[in-house]
Amino acid sequence: MNTSLQGRTAVVTGAGRGLGRAEALELARLGANVVVNDLGAPGRDGSGAASAAPADGTVAAILAEGGRAVAHHGDVSDPDAARELVELAVDRYGQLDILVNNAGILRDRMVFSMSPQEWDSVIRVHLRGHFATTRFAAAHWRDRAKESGAPVYGRIVNTSSEAFVAGSAGQPNYAAAKGGIVGLTLSCASALARYGVTSNVICPRARTRMTEDVFTGALGAPEQGLDPLAPEHVSPLVGYLASPAAGRVNGQLFVVHGGMVAVLGQPPVLAKFDAAKDLFTPDELDGLLSPFYAERTPGDGYANLAVLGLKHGD
Repeated sequence: MNTSLQGRTAVVTGAGRGLGRAEALELARLGANVVVNDLGAPGRDGSGAASAAPADGTVAAILAEGGRAVAHHGDVSDPDAARELVELAVDRYGQLDILVNNAGILRDRMVFSMSPQEWDSVIRVHLRGHFATTRFAAAHWRDRAKESGAPVYGRIVNTSSEAFVAGSAGQPNYAAAKGGIVGLTLSCASALARYGVTSNVICPRARTRMTEDVFTGALGAPEQGLDPLAPEHVSPLVGYLASPAAGRVNGQLFVVHGGMVAVLGQPPVLAKFDAAKDLFTPDELDGLLSPFYAERTPGDGYANLAVLGLKHGD
């Protein structure tokens, strides 16, 4: 199958560092023109010397490898900036083919200590940021499909997290945002398939600036060899999902890290109970549900904790 992205154009958000940077470089190596988005314009450091914006550093790295790239410094949670991001791709390279949503922040705290601002900021950057870019990219693809009378080439790769899958106790805002991104992805997979667009979501585990306080101790970087949590373990999957080879992959959720890719399936229906008459009563539900849960392990609920133990070679 064909994994070349020659002639395609991709937008990658949060691509100044970490995962987004690795993904942007991967797409460029596969031949794509890349619009590198990350918040922050060029400025001055403490000594007054000029300092490059994060996005500019990634663009420079792509250009140094012979690729094609342009920077965008806007906030993707701002609808105007998200629209300008898509327009930049179309104006510079003729059209948009691939959208990789990666931008995010952390504001970790237990739910009973979390402020409304800590909740809102994470939901805004992650969930609203994914929506805003997707909204304008989807409109671009729909309009092109209607104009041509045929499906176009479109790829959306969104970024969720195992924090949603397993229910991270100290990240209620992050887990909620990442769960929302899965719902957004599945909705887009259904709505946009008719236009030739696939929509998939990854749950990457990687050592980045955002997670540097998470992966410490036994999970610290090794002194020798490739770090199992290096972002470079994640970017090949993004390259594949963006490619023609993944044309039949739609509405899927992947866990990826350290040389491993796991495909998560649909949640199973564990049991079904019917009311004896038209309506349940609380006592009837007690008689049905309480024995069921009495036989189950405490804490064995919807969250998939087993995913946290997945690793390469097992």
